[in-house]
Amino acid sequence: MRILIATDAFPPGSGGSGWSTYELAKGLRARGHEIVIVQPYSELSSVPAGYDGFTVSAFSARAPRVPFLRNYFRNERLYPRLARHLTKVIERERIELIHAQHVLTAPAAVIAARQARIPSVCTVRDYWPLCYWSDLLVDPEIGSVCSGCSASAMTRCVRPRARTAWPAAIPLIPYMRANLKRKQSSLARADAIVAVSRRVAADLRRHARDLVHSRIETIPNGVDVSGVRAAVKGSSSPTGQPYALFVGKLAKNKGAHLLVDVAERAALQMPLVVVGDGPERRTLEKAATTAKRDVRVIGWQGRDEVFRWMYHAAVLIFPSNCLETLSRVLIEASALGVPIAAMNTGGTEDIVVNEATGLLSSSVAGLAADVVRLTRDADLRARLAEGAAARAQTEFDLPFVVSRMEKLYQDLVHGS
Repeated sequence: MRILIATDAFPPGSGGSGWSTYELAKGLRARGHEIVIVQPYSELSSVPAGYDGFTVSAFSARAPRVPFLRNYFRNERLYPRLARHLTKVIERERIELIHAQHVLTAPAAVIAARQARIPSVCTVRDYWPLCYWSDLLVDPEIGSVCSGCSASAMTRCVRPRARTAWPAAIPLIPYMRANLKRKQSSLARADAIVAVSRRVAADLRRHARDLVHSRIETIPNGVDVSGVRAAVKGSSSPTGQPYALFVGKLAKNKGAHLLVDVAERAALQMPLVVVGDGPERRTLEKAATTAKRDVRVIGWQGRDEVFRWMYHAAVLIFPSNCLETLSRVLIEASALGVPIAAMNTGGTEDIVVNEATGLLSSSVAGLAADVVRLTRDADLRARLAEGAAARAQTEFDLPFVVSRMEKLYQDLVHGS
């Protein structure tokens, strides 16, 4: 099958969404499919150059750096332009199906697929169809979850984001609501929607009226389990001593501000290594100094180096207290058999089965207690690590996930 993947991001310069797209493309290529990739890029990112034998066709999505106006250029102005480009690619490359990976490419991909009369699939990895900000939070500072984008709800969520400029943002709410409606109606015209977790699928059905009759399939992001394990084979510990680990963006929605509190409550006797960076870094480091805790923030690391830090960790702490759709960090840690202590939020339950593949809690105190259990009980760590590795193999390994996606493609192409 000749498949066009329209993606907002692709390695090497990408986060979880780009790596998940790459894994899908790699898995489809291994099964004999021909893959064509198109990626919009902005003035803030480098022109895509391809990765691992994949050639990426770049499409300019440059936009002014003015709030709201930037969004308009990267949505309403971009979609018809990108759709025309995708239509030409479909015709030139004899594409049989198009699969869009995120918010910049999904509406345009659906338009192009309709024009070319081929099936379209859109993967939803966060809450862009339900929330203008894509996180479904009223206030990202405290993580309160929004119940819907009414005018009054948007007024509440604009204030903490716009801060002192919020009165000037209020007149833009009609645009924000229209923008969200446009995304939902575009997504509703896709032949199939892939939600990466059960929670995302449920929220799409619950909060988006336009998607009531849509075909929504729950298919997780795939991980090349054997590749992840091969990356750490024969590696030595980065520290030579036991350590706890956090991997991710240092932001409040990832629970970075809770790390020192967790370490204190758990009376953590080993270093807490933090792989990542973000707006909460200074706050985290200051809190660690005040509490006299050994917290070592080492910034972003290369992918294989992250795997090495994961593999040798005594425990992975996952304090995210907001709506995690499906954490790639947790899947990769599971593949490596890392003992996990996580907050139970969003799609985390799809990865971590409490007391079987990790420990789940609903509070900071509970998370700290789970960290204590894992650092003190070697038998528990071994049991959960074994369970996590087995679940990663059966639920998230790339061949399994790709076979499910391939079945969906065939169903759509053959019109069942």
